[in-house]
Amino acid sequence: MPEPTVRQMPVLAADYFHSYAVVGLLAVVGVLFVAVAFGAGRLLRPVVPTPEKLLTYECGVDPVGEGWAHTQVRYYVYAFLYVIFAVDSIFLFPWATVFAAPGYGATTLVEMFIFLGFLAVGLLYAWKKGVLEWT
Repeated sequence: MPEPTVRQMPVLAADYFHSYAVVGLLAVVGVLFVAVAFGAGRLLRPVVPTPEKLLTYECGVDPVGEGWAHTQVRYYVYAFLYVIFAVDSIFLFPWATVFAAPGYGATTLVEMFIFLGFLAVGLLYAWKKGVLEWT
């Protein structure tokens, strides 16, 4: 019985560049779609400039006073604490899936308690320093 032979098809340059042509065509169609959408929006919208519309608008507050405002550092600390606990919650989901797998229970449980211990020490430090008190 003869052994089957594997025939390899020669890679032609035309086939190779055809793939790039499809990607390029898709990119051009995407850019044209966005350009047409923005152009239609510019042509169809009503343009009635009034002094109220030309006024600078910042978060629902009329711009009065100085252009410089001081921000207290504690807002950044609250944002940093939020990021820490958001990362903690993101870490909990994959941990729960690995914890359910056979043979990984004790190891992942110890890892999670070490991780939560680090977070608890950080939270305790922030509490002792008075960062969490809103005054």
